[in-house]
Amino acid sequence: MGNHQVGISGFAAYLPPYRVDLQDWCKWTGNDWDKIQNVVGTGFRMMGPAQSVYTLAATATLRLIDQYAIDPQRIRFLGLGTESSTDNSAGAVIVKGMIDEAQRQRGKNPISRNCEVQEVKHACLGGVYAMKNALRFLALEPADSVAIVVSADIAKYDLGSSGEPTQGAGAVAMLLERNPRLLEVDLTACGSASDYRAVDFRKPMTRPADGNGSDGTKFHDTPVFNGKYSISCYLDETLHALRDMESKLEQKPTEYYDSLRAVFMHRPYQQMPVISWGFRYLAGLAHGGKTGNAELAKYCGSANLQVSDVLAEMHSAPNILSMALEGDLNRDPYPITMQLVKHCRDSDWFKSIIEKQLSLGSDTARELGNVYSASLPAWIAAGLEEALHQGIDLTSQNILAIGYGSGDAAEAIPMRV
Repeated sequence: MGNHQVGISGFAAYLPPYRVDLQDWCKWTGNDWDKIQNVVGTGFRMMGPAQSVYTLAATATLRLIDQYAIDPQRIRFLGLGTESSTDNSAGAVIVKGMIDEAQRQRGKNPISRNCEVQEVKHACLGGVYAMKNALRFLALEPADSVAIVVSADIAKYDLGSSGEPTQGAGAVAMLLERNPRLLEVDLTACGSASDYRAVDFRKPMTRPADGNGSDGTKFHDTPVFNGKYSISCYLDETLHALRDMESKLEQKPTEYYDSLRAVFMHRPYQQMPVISWGFRYLAGLAHGGKTGNAELAKYCGSANLQVSDVLAEMHSAPNILSMALEGDLNRDPYPITMQLVKHCRDSDWFKSIIEKQLSLGSDTARELGNVYSASLPAWIAAGLEEALHQGIDLTSQNILAIGYGSGDAAEAIPMRV
């Protein structure tokens, strides 16, 4: 991985104290609690009246500085990943200003004046992009420099919408440095994918003629989204990012996937990573030669599906955008494979492979809600903490992080503990 390995040395999180219990929510709304807890999760947090995305980010960052005794004068990069910022001119520097003032009030040093301050926005992928920027920065900076990336977001959905139980608010800050103490990130093998998908998830800013402010500008806190279409976008783009990563690995993809101790993915709700990772596994079998195809045929037989149909889907290249342009947002580009995924959910192999790799930190993540850009780092931190408390030694183990941002882009990031 090179002479100057870079990666993550610490995490710190902040969640607002205002919690919605999804079991209570089901009583208020008449929804099925069994379905909600299995598909969505158990709760989510909401921003308080004196809070903003900047206060969430600053609080998490201050916690990080304190927990790891970071000398603020060594911080030469401060990145903010968010889609909830409210200033179109400045971003991370606002967080820096809050931290500097808090440090002065405590009689401590502010962050270095020679610090880059970047805000990165791409839906839920902004924090991952900011992390990659920071790691590239560290690879070229003097060894004493450290970077901090904080992912912070506030997810809101309209009352009565299908997204209502998938809200959330919070921030996760990460300490990044050379010779990291927690996770080495293999930048050379990261996989990237992006493709414009129009209306799967958007939060437009409009300027109506009648005006909603001094200049008629109106910001939309709640997104425009299309559930079925958004799922198709997620599955397709993460698959392309993984294939890009596979082309850069120094070992066979099957060997790498078998070596993974844990997998963490962007999780808008509980079941999305499970469906996506199961989908990826079957897609890997479809591209796994005779051995992979034989295993796939066994699963197809149990589901009364033709393996040739699944292979045809997995070797196709569906144009997801055309579904939106044609007004057919409910069409599934991989209907047969998705039928197979659903059939396999209760099988022993699915539980022993797919659910096991996704298990670390999963129960904690069920309680976090959808924190957009903070969802992925929050799950990684929860997984590492669970391993520590359960006495699970992850030293030198491979883990995989998969980020996704609507609109549409994905990143596959191989790491080693």
